Amino acid sequence: MTFIPTSFHFKKRYIVYSFLVFYIIMCQACMTMRYSSKETISFFEASNTVFQDKNLLVDGHKMHYVETGNTQNPTLIFVHGSPGSWNAFKEYLQDTTLLKKYRMIAIDRPGFGYSDFGEAQNLTTQSQIISSFIKQIDNKQPMILVGHSYGGPMVAKLAADNPSWYKHIVILAGSLDPKAENPEKWRTIVKSVPLRYLVPGALRPSNDELWWLKKDLVSLAPELKKITCAVTIIHGTKDALVPFSNVAFMKKSFITAKSIDSIIIDEANHFIPWSHYEMVKNALLKIE
Repeated sequence: MTFIPTSFHFKKRYIVYSFLVFYIIMCQACMTMRYSSKETISFFEASNTVFQDKNLLVDGHKMHYVETGNTQNPTLIFVHGSPGSWNAFKEYLQDTTLLKKYRMIAIDRPGFGYSDFGEAQNLTTQSQIISSFIKQIDNKQPMILVGHSYGGPMVAKLAADNPSWYKHIVILAGSLDPKAENPEKWRTIVKSVPLRYLVPGALRPSNDELWWLKKDLVSLAPELKKITCAVTIIHGTKDALVPFSNVAFMKKSFITAKSIDSIIIDEANHFIPWSHYEMVKNALLKIE
């Protein structure tokens, strides 16, 4: 019989526990999906784009955003998907043709980037926080919301909550149809303690809000008739993450919208803000 000293077992457990603690700490540091201040400066300096990198305290919540363009121009507000941060739209913020027409703001949604990172909120609470933010940065010029993926229902909720504030909303591969939203069962398992603390960085608040999304969309559906501004829908026919059927749902739901323009991209997947950059940019430029 081989004798294994007690001290060996203790050291082995100590190593395992230390590794677990180290992993949990590292989980919070990796997969943040956000730019540091240094990275932001480096990005905009490369194109000589004047920018502002700011934090604003809104109803006790920190909202982080990046702004470019003339403050007297109409405002484009970009709202990222899940997970993500303002830099999902970084190329748009430095685009010279867009800069001539718009003041542009890309936000970190609550729970992401540097906006109370890790603290997930449902669609209603996010709308309340972002609406208070928008009220503070309003320059009294026409305002256009642009949302990708989860940002799609987000901009729809914002426009439903305050219909008179917005001239136009643009929904890029947006998930609005409750029937098409089928949250994976594993999400509720990962949400539970202690497993949730093993989920790295931005994936944790993303998992939370995506698990709540179907319920949020059920509540949002009857509110869509409140949207009175013009709407542009851009969606790919081969979107494996947000079904193309969402387009038909939106067309039926925006019954009081000033106008509805749909741009269907044949064979395109979910990532149209980047794969079809010129098409999206041109749609933004055509907004009157």
